[in-house]
Formats: sequence, C-alpha cells, structure tokens
Amino acid sequence: MISNTGFWAFLRRDLLLINRRRGEVASPLIFFIMAATFVPLGTTPDAELLKDIAPGIIWVMALLATLLSAESLFASDYHDGSLEQMLISPQLLVMPVLGKVTAHWLTTGLPLTLVSPFLGLLLSLPAAGYLPMMAGLAVGTGCLSLLAALGAALTVSLQKGGLLLTLIVMPLYMPVIIFGSATAQYSIQGLAWSGPLAILGAMLALAIALCPVAIANVLRLTTIN
Repeated sequence: MISNTGFWAFLRRDLLLINRRRGEVASPLIFFIMAATFVPLGTTPDAELLKDIAPGIIWVMALLATLLSAESLFASDYHDGSLEQMLISPQLLVMPVLGKVTAHWLTTGLPLTLVSPFLGLLLSLPAAGYLPMMAGLAVGTGCLSLLAALGAALTVSLQKGGLLLTLIVMPLYMPVIIFGSATAQYSIQGLAWSGPLAILGAMLALAIALCPVAIANVLRLTTIN
C-alpha cells in the first residue's frame, strides 16, 4: 500500500509541477516538429525517397526530443532537497522513481506519439505505416524515458551533465531505435510488424523491471556527500 501511495503521489506531484512550467515541457514537442519539418528542406522533397527514411527520421527526432527533457528529471529535486527526503523516506524509492518516469512519459513520449502522424504526413509516410509507427512510439518512448532517467540519475550531481547523459544512454537507445523504426518499415514493405513491436514490448517490460531499481541505487550513490 505504501508503494502504491508513493507511485501515485509522485506521479501527481510531478504532473502538477510540469503544469506550472508548460513552456519547458513544450520544448521537446516543438523541437520534434521543427526538426522533422526541416528534413525535406535539407534532403529532398521527393515523396518516393522520403517515405523510405521517414520512420528512421521520426524515431531519431523522438530520441533527441526525449533527451532534451531528460536532464531535468531529478535536477530540481536534487537542488531543492526533495531528493534527499526521498532517499531517507521509509517508502521504497523504486515506486516514486517509477512515478516520476511515468510523468515524464505522459508529458513527453505520449505527446510525441500523438503528433507523429502529422510528421508522417510531412515526410510522405505511406498510410500503412501510421498505426505501426504510433504503436511503436507509444511502447518505445516508454523505454526511452526509463533509460533517460537512468542517465539523469548518474549525472544528477554534476553541474552540466547533459553531454555526459547523452553519451551514457545513446548506446542503450540503439536497440529501441532499430526495432522501433523496423515496426513501421515492416508494415510499409507488407511484412508482419507484430514481431518488432513484440520485441519493443519485451524491452519495455525489462526496462520497467530493472531501471527503477537501478535508478534508485544510483541515486543513493550519486547523492552521498
């Protein structure tokens, strides 16, 4: 019961805090849209060429947009002392961490997923790729948020840990990007896209099981004076 209370309390708390700084929260979404919009200008407006690279472009932009908001996951709690209170609390730290990551996904991953059809239209993504792309993003961005939170925990005590965070999590993102873009690519090619989506689901299940525990332990180590 305590664990559930910790999860819902921190989910609600972070959503309320995010609601107070909507400009910051909108930055990843604005970046996602603008960066993907500029791709045809910098490459080619040819629809036949764009449709082949559209899934990969959308996924790479989703990755970068997630990283853009990841650094602040634990930074404000670290600076105002809230993180220290979490660490000495009798509650399991895993559930508050999972609540914070869920709030991050709801305000980053979910909006990116919902706006992705618009980018698919700009990049001439075939109609068959829309549903698989959204399904893959819905699952895959959950993995991205959990892995980004792990990197944020490792760099929380650093003054400027953004670059280090990127270097830490980028190798972990590679399998997610590969199978995420494959979900849409398979459907475009007329193949069954349930396979890559199932692998993404397995990755998400593994990340949910392991990342909160790892993040909780990392936070205890990195915040010890």
